[in-house]
Amino acid sequence: MNRPILTAALLLALPLTAAPARAPLAPVYTDPHVVPPEVGPAPIALLVDFNSGQTLYSKEPDRRFMPASLTKVMTLYVAFEMIKRGQLNPNAVTRMSEDAFKHWHAVGSTMFLDRQHDVTVHELLMGIANVSANDACVVLAEAAAGSVPNWLALMNAEARKLGMKNSHFGTPNGWMDEGQTYITARDYVTLASAILSRHPDLYHEYIGRQTMTWNGITQHNHDPILGKLEGADGIKTGFTNQAGYGFIGSAERGGRRLIMVLASVDRHQDRAKAAAALMDWGFAAFDSRALFAAGTTVGEARVQDGAAASVPLVAPGNYAATAPKGAAGPIKLRVVYDGPLKAPIARGTPVASLEIRVGGSAPSRVPLLAGADVARAGLFDRLLNGLRGLVS
Repeated sequence: MNRPILTAALLLALPLTAAPARAPLAPVYTDPHVVPPEVGPAPIALLVDFNSGQTLYSKEPDRRFMPASLTKVMTLYVAFEMIKRGQLNPNAVTRMSEDAFKHWHAVGSTMFLDRQHDVTVHELLMGIANVSANDACVVLAEAAAGSVPNWLALMNAEARKLGMKNSHFGTPNGWMDEGQTYITARDYVTLASAILSRHPDLYHEYIGRQTMTWNGITQHNHDPILGKLEGADGIKTGFTNQAGYGFIGSAERGGRRLIMVLASVDRHQDRAKAAAALMDWGFAAFDSRALFAAGTTVGEARVQDGAAASVPLVAPGNYAATAPKGAAGPIKLRVVYDGPLKAPIARGTPVASLEIRVGGSAPSRVPLLAGADVARAGLFDRLLNGLRGLVS
């Protein structure tokens, strides 16, 4: 029978440990019940604590919007997944095709790729992540998947795997496509969280560079808080006349990471002010207490028809509980999964969630991964497991 499994209920006292102080670039708001007024001009806004999965602020998080160049975050994610599986080599060399040159040479934000110079996958990823290169997205799609339609199929397949239910990609770079490409802020937090948890090394290698140079041309990253706000290290800006100004931002301070989405903002100045104010508020107005370090076994899940009767559940990142500054109340935890899990199970597969509830706040959930491979049991093992089940 499928049912949520409660493995532990921990009660931990607050208050929690506050983030370290710093010299502010702008007024820092510390009241968790008063959102900075700079956020007002953003029709869509979402701020989530990555370490707890808890939403600190949301405005229209499930409203679909045109992402413009924020689309490129999914292109980066697909590339990172292919690199992890050994299907894409960052050192591989390619060159802009005639068709790509015809349609995308120097169109919008660009690396100025041409037909005369080779380019590596590594350089393409740098251009996509840091100077929002439209041409690099198309060249990467053709090199890695054979064609742009094939690449789009991969983008949408990965979105479905991640549970991004209100997203669709009709272009690899976010160029205007009459609304075929759309997403929500909640889905973007899901995507950003997946990049940070599944590909932390690639995230830090490619994302958050202030400049990028290719073929003698140096360009600057337009990230509004990168290099200006403590801990800010990405992720992506976007703009078209139809979409307005958008931003997926992330920052880490004292081991605590926040993820932000802003969308459909009318002016880039308003986007920059909202991003800085909201991120600072998230660190200053909320406290955090560490729960589990990355790699810690949090619990276990029962396995059906497996060579082992259970599988350990591991935290892929540093998990914490988050609460409004000065709040008091217990922290309750439980492990939830649809069980028993069915073998075979591959190590590193998301198979369960850790539910975190602080005081009377709404619970949040963060993923737990299988800590070991569990093969499908042979006939004898299945019989033995069945007998164990009768006497347990």
